[in-house]
Amino acid sequence: MTPLDEMVLVPRPRRVERLEGGAPVGSPVTTRSVPDLPAQGFRLTIDDGVHIDHADALGLRYAQQLLDQIAGQAIDGRLPGVRVEDHPDIVHRGFMLDISRDRVPTRATLVRLVELCALARYTQLQLYMEHTFTYRDHREVWQDASPMTPAHLTWLDGLCSDHGIELVPNQNCFGHMARWLALPRYRDRAECPDGWDLFPGVTLPPSVLAPTPENAAFALDLLAELLPSFRSRQVNIGCDEPFELGRGASADRVAAEGRGPVYVEHVTRLVEPLVDRGYTVQIWADVLRAHPDLARRLPLGTVPVAWCYEAPPSDDRPLALPPGVAEVMDRLGTDASTFSGFDPLVAPLADAGVPFWVAAGTSGWSSLVGRIDNACANLVDAAETASAHGCGGYLVTDWGDNGHHQPPSVSFGPLVFGGAVAWGLDANRDLPLADVLDRHVFADPTGRMSAALDRLGRQWSRTGQRAINGSPLSAALFPGEMHMVFGRPDRDAVRSVVAEVETAIADLARAAPGSDDGEITVRELTQAARMARHGAWRLLGDDGPSSQDLADDMAALVEGQLVSWMDRSRPGGLSDSLARLDPTLAARVEITPDDETDTR
Repeated sequence: MTPLDEMVLVPRPRRVERLEGGAPVGSPVTTRSVPDLPAQGFRLTIDDGVHIDHADALGLRYAQQLLDQIAGQAIDGRLPGVRVEDHPDIVHRGFMLDISRDRVPTRATLVRLVELCALARYTQLQLYMEHTFTYRDHREVWQDASPMTPAHLTWLDGLCSDHGIELVPNQNCFGHMARWLALPRYRDRAECPDGWDLFPGVTLPPSVLAPTPENAAFALDLLAELLPSFRSRQVNIGCDEPFELGRGASADRVAAEGRGPVYVEHVTRLVEPLVDRGYTVQIWADVLRAHPDLARRLPLGTVPVAWCYEAPPSDDRPLALPPGVAEVMDRLGTDASTFSGFDPLVAPLADAGVPFWVAAGTSGWSSLVGRIDNACANLVDAAETASAHGCGGYLVTDWGDNGHHQPPSVSFGPLVFGGAVAWGLDANRDLPLADVLDRHVFADPTGRMSAALDRLGRQWSRTGQRAINGSPLSAALFPGEMHMVFGRPDRDAVRSVVAEVETAIADLARAAPGSDDGEITVRELTQAARMARHGAWRLLGDDGPSSQDLADDMAALVEGQLVSWMDRSRPGGLSDSLARLDPTLAARVEITPDDETDTR
């Protein structure tokens, strides 16, 4: 009989009591509803039989899930005598996938995502949208994006429901509207129709809707078309990073009244009709934290979500921004606290008595192969903050900045870890993530899948440079994109990075994943590792491969990215993403477009 403390469980339970006896695997299970248990809580007792007390349907689901994990590791056919009592630290636990930075997942990829979210006990799934839904009168915005259709979303809503997950609509409605505003038909809706100067010589395209009643009505019309595909009565309308607000159409009002009042007035135009219809409305809190008193004026039913994607600074890794960066951040409407952990971000909201959720991240974007150490520290920081302030919700985000080149499996570890610490921080902050991935995600008895992912995910900080919200390896591969990477590479350190990446590639070649997507996962992680290696080679400069060798490797990378992309994602956005690797090579690649009826 295998003791419970020798099993690989996820999430690990908060309270375990050993009992005498045990029961055979497959014993009948008696269940009883006990409403006095905490929401989603359960009590699993294994003695001479198997008994489950549960607070609600989710509590029963999670108890059965735990029982299945125990039974799957009971090598002698007997379940250990035990009583487990468990319930979540945070009731609302969500995962958000960006499907607007080029990569839109296939149905098979969405099935895999939902299964992983169920494993990690998420209660919500959100697909972040800017332009990737088939809005009836706006075909020119989404026609090349492989967008989601009402049929896709209805199907996914049902799949989520079958797994105990609520599919929550997510459509940005204020900032991040660049895909719309790039088209002549919508340009006049922009705060700055001709773009705006970040600093002399750098002009950014329009991305923010002007804060007008007409634009609020425009956004609400989009939501009126999107929301019927979901049974959820929650919606995330974004409203983050209105970078150029006050620099164009609203300049006079912002000068007279202030940026905060103009922002909150427009957000209220968006939120109020939705709340009146019975929706709870999530909005990002990056602007509100600078104006906490104004946040209290938003309609009841508004949920600010405070986001931070960097681990808190430490003695080993202090936050040190070079001269000039603070000025750029100020022009973007933010400051260094964005990268300083959750404490300085949420303090203004907490001090003003504004309820809020927290949002951490997978750290996969702009990294190629992940930043696993940053991700885990960031996810724990979010859970500690949620516990300290009694937050009702915890969101894990998986963004696709700069072309969404990282494959989905780079985020599998942070996805599972984030769900576990949101469920129970004390029991899961030191979760043996490699063991969990090998058993429950990849089914790899060799342990090489998790070893390769962990090895790759730690190279971002080992080039001798300082990076925030990304990796020097990605920055070197995509020098035309905006990255926060500072300092010069240490060439000896970079050579070590190359060696470590090649060790991971060798581990992947010898791994033996038994999961249904095992072959795809090996292929896409190998491709991502080769891209990271190419970035490292570029950091070596004259000490690296020759120009011809780099060109040959780049040609292979473009072809490899095409294959691994189509394994998981639909073709819309692929040409844009490949062009960031090499515009000339990408133009030669033939991509067969799909249409809005695609059901892959």
